[in-house]
Amino acid sequence: MSKKQKIMLWRILISIAMLIALGFSTVQGYLKFALYMVVYLIIGYDILLKALKGIKNRQMFDESFLMTIATVGAIALGLYKSGDYTEAVAVMLFYQIGEWFQSYAVGKSRRNISELMDIRPDYANLEQNGKITKVDPDEVGIGSVIVINPGEKVPIDGILVQGSSSLNTAALTGESLPRDVSAGDEIVSGSINLTGVIRIQTTKDFGESTVSKILDLVENASSRKSKSEDFISKFARIYTPVVCIAALILAIVPPLARMLVLNLEPMFDDWIYRALTFLVISCPCALVISIPLSFFAGIGGSSREGILIKGSNYMETLSKTKYVVFDKTGTLTQGVFEVNGVHHSKLEPQKVIELAAAAECSSSHPISKSLQKAYGKLIDRKHVGNITELSGKGIIAEVDGHNVAVGNAKLMDHVGVVAIPCHQVGTIVHVAIDNEYAGHIIISDIIKPHAKEAVSELKRAGVEKTVMLTGDAKAVANQVASTLGIDEVYSELLPEGKVQKVEDLISRKPEKAKLAFVGDGINDAPVLSRADIGIAMGAMGSDAAIEAADVVLMDDDPSKIAKAIKISRKCLSIVYQNIVFAIGIKVACLILGAVGIANMWFAIFADVGVMILAVLNAIRALFVKKL
Repeated sequence: MSKKQKIMLWRILISIAMLIALGFSTVQGYLKFALYMVVYLIIGYDILLKALKGIKNRQMFDESFLMTIATVGAIALGLYKSGDYTEAVAVMLFYQIGEWFQSYAVGKSRRNISELMDIRPDYANLEQNGKITKVDPDEVGIGSVIVINPGEKVPIDGILVQGSSSLNTAALTGESLPRDVSAGDEIVSGSINLTGVIRIQTTKDFGESTVSKILDLVENASSRKSKSEDFISKFARIYTPVVCIAALILAIVPPLARMLVLNLEPMFDDWIYRALTFLVISCPCALVISIPLSFFAGIGGSSREGILIKGSNYMETLSKTKYVVFDKTGTLTQGVFEVNGVHHSKLEPQKVIELAAAAECSSSHPISKSLQKAYGKLIDRKHVGNITELSGKGIIAEVDGHNVAVGNAKLMDHVGVVAIPCHQVGTIVHVAIDNEYAGHIIISDIIKPHAKEAVSELKRAGVEKTVMLTGDAKAVANQVASTLGIDEVYSELLPEGKVQKVEDLISRKPEKAKLAFVGDGINDAPVLSRADIGIAMGAMGSDAAIEAADVVLMDDDPSKIAKAIKISRKCLSIVYQNIVFAIGIKVACLILGAVGIANMWFAIFADVGVMILAVLNAIRALFVKKL
């Protein structure tokens, strides 16, 4: 409980004690009025100040203004008529009890989320000249060596250069199983070192590291409002002045009609009381509080599962997803390519691999890495020059004085060489040396363990169509799609071809159905931005893809896509429940208040009760483990 909440609790307890004591006292007149005003100011001074501030800033139509008008009016009626101020003070007291409960509930959900996302490092152990110094992570440059002891958080992304250990990555991925790491492994910040002392050479600045990006995503998620939140904001701006005008009409028109039209006693005090009751009932705090809280809890619950949703607007879009389009490599497959053979070569197979690896030495593409892995030696880049990359085709380079072209059949057409087709399933890398065909290398990718389950889960979650887009060969694409149960597959696409295909799918789908694209590479960034909802693989995905995406899966597990959709649907279901419940109860109580059935006690119980129930319902969005 925060200091502010403790002070408020003491104010509530003191006010209750004083109100009970005054109930048993026999004081009358101005002394009674003065004592009740002391209780009123103890419990409500901050509401009065907020109302005055709102009037000063010409933004008066909020719940503080409504409560001030209602309670001050009730005090005036007590002074004028009954001499009893209990009701007015009790209305403010119960309102503050509801506000305290709401504050406590929001604080608790924030603390839960903070605990789940407690990955912000306080320091980094920087090693310089054999000495270790504790410094702020912002002070550590790229290429520095930092030491992480058991129990400490990894502050910055890097490569493990010495030692081995197990890392707890639960805060990042939602996966409780520790990850074993050793020299040469990439280490992601935000993990917790469990066993041995390890040394990491940093590859990014702190501001660009995974931990900073995650914290930024979660902290800024609330700034991106959904249509439901925008609806509530607009609703409150229109609703509040409307009910104030309605209350004023209720206080003036019926008594004047009684007096002027019906020739009856006007009963101004009775109708003013009804108007004040109407104002208390009208406070829209249940809606204003519970809707943003529902989204906040949903975003927090999904982050615990390793799913970062960048804003409540994306949560709302995700809940309507009916089409899911996948990139293949790195999304449905591991992107771990292995050389399985060299065909139709007049040279030694290892020589073809060596020349291909040399030509591809400056590329970070998985195929390039697999060629270099198959070659198995360090490439002397002094022997490589004039590297030209042709998007969607391949690379042309000069290696030891030879013109080497490495890529697909389109590249062979480009250089005027006839490629020999391969009937083996896999990625076929054609090689031409000095404009003569030198054979082709077969490279196969590995399907991710949970990819098939992910596609099945999506269909069970109500996704109507799954599509796969790839720049890979048709035979490879068809085989992967068939294995996984993908509905449609489009192969041999350039990056711009993927965008065109997504635009075509968007134009053909029903208007209310949303399309999600899942990718991980730099070339996926335009498609991620173009789709209704972009989902990026966070662990191995490129920075460009993560930046362009609306949802980030921290452990690259495609089965989390269905979970993300289920979380968003639960969250939106809670939002709609609260909207219907709060507005329905409000309308019913307003009618009862207007006709004189509901008094102010009923009004405040209805208002606080609705708010408490709506807040409790909103917090359910935090619990998504068993979805």
